[in-house]
Amino acid sequence: MFSKRSLCFFLIAPVLGLCVITFPVLAKENPLQVQLLGHAGKSYSGAQDPSYVDYDLALRKVVADRIHKRFGIALDPKSYSGFDLLNIEALFRVKKAEEPFDLFLRRISQ
Repeated sequence: MFSKRSLCFFLIAPVLGLCVITFPVLAKENPLQVQLLGHAGKSYSGAQDPSYVDYDLALRKVVADRIHKRFGIALDPKSYSGFDLLNIEALFRVKKAEEPFDLFLRRISQ
């Protein structure tokens, strides 16, 4: 009796776990994230590689959109690199309430 229950549990638990993990991810997808995920696992020959330029532009749009939604600050994706925007987002997350956003933007643009 015990072995049938445990066998049933070990067969059903992974399927349910996969559903719990997968459904929220699929529900939150937006076109920008789908465009960015299209570049996952690729390697690039350099910064001038057309595929890398497409990836960097997609990354800029996604991160600038996240910053705008979370912090209410609209940043031009063409003014910053994708990695600068990731750095800005990380700094905004750890900033103190009394610190202005401009302080972090000046630090990045130097």
